[in-house]
Amino acid sequence: MNKRTFYVLGILVILLTLSAGGGYAHHGESHKPGHGEETRHEEKPQGEKRHGEAHQGELTKIIVADTKTTHHLNLYVAKELGLFEKHHLDVAIKDVADDEVAQDLVLSGGADVFWSNPALTITAVAAGQPIKSIAQSKNTCTSMLVVKKGSPVKTLADLNHKVIAATSPTCETFLALSASARENGSLIHAQKLDGTNALKALEAGEVDGAILEEPYLSIAELQGYRPLFHSVTAGLSCCTINASERTLASSAGALKHFIMAIDEANALIDSNPIADDIVGIAAHYTNAPKEAIVHGNRRLSFASAIDKKGLNLLGDNLLKAGVIKKNPGDNLFAEAFKGITW
Repeated sequence: MNKRTFYVLGILVILLTLSAGGGYAHHGESHKPGHGEETRHEEKPQGEKRHGEAHQGELTKIIVADTKTTHHLNLYVAKELGLFEKHHLDVAIKDVADDEVAQDLVLSGGADVFWSNPALTITAVAAGQPIKSIAQSKNTCTSMLVVKKGSPVKTLADLNHKVIAATSPTCETFLALSASARENGSLIHAQKLDGTNALKALEAGEVDGAILEEPYLSIAELQGYRPLFHSVTAGLSCCTINASERTLASSAGALKHFIMAIDEANALIDSNPIADDIVGIAAHYTNAPKEAIVHGNRRLSFASAIDKKGLNLLGDNLLKAGVIKKNPGDNLFAEAFKGITW
């Protein structure tokens, strides 16, 4: 074998070795992509996206800013029973102090969806904030005013200059009660407190009454507090489910599936609102006694269809009260949900 042939064979051996080894990596090591490189042929069976429509097999992430109450029970049931995953959604729930904080978090981009009293959303939309209502949560309002058993308050006229705890001075229940009180010559004052602190303030005599939603209303009733003026608040339009215009623009399809999951939860709750699993989920999220959950769940009725008439009337009342300058009307609702929830 001459020298030239020897060199050619040597080069061929080196090339074959490199080809078999797939590169210059040492035995037992794999090539790691550097910054900006793409890892190929590495498939994950299930991924997630925050915004935009998910591809097949992926979950779209939706963040909900939430104040704990059984008025939002459909959210908790859909989450715990896997209804969101069924619709290819990864839903995360962020606990917040109240509806206003929830709305601010959505407006800032820290969340996508929130449940709230409708007066809050109407006020925000009337002020030009980029949010829309995509569905209703409950059919009618079940919040009521409660007072101590020995309270002198028995009629609307007795409310004059009384201090009433409420989640917000613009909540639909306080607005209705305040309007009825004015018609009877009474002026009432609101003190903003959540359900837990409203009960504490009422017990301590720091307020004269408290407007409570479930489960706090049932907790109060079981402790002997007296509900009043149900006829004033019965039939009011209740809380809405709202989304940022940002999320609507990028993930309208995912939000539609979100409401489909809520509808499925609504059907489960309405079929038996005191079923063990439903009560257990409610107790887990609200930390309320199961006795109070059972007491209050019987009067809750969930539905996603938007109460246009009721919300428009509430807008008119907010306009009369000077809270807003213009009733937003149909501008309150997401166009993508026209023909679906409204």
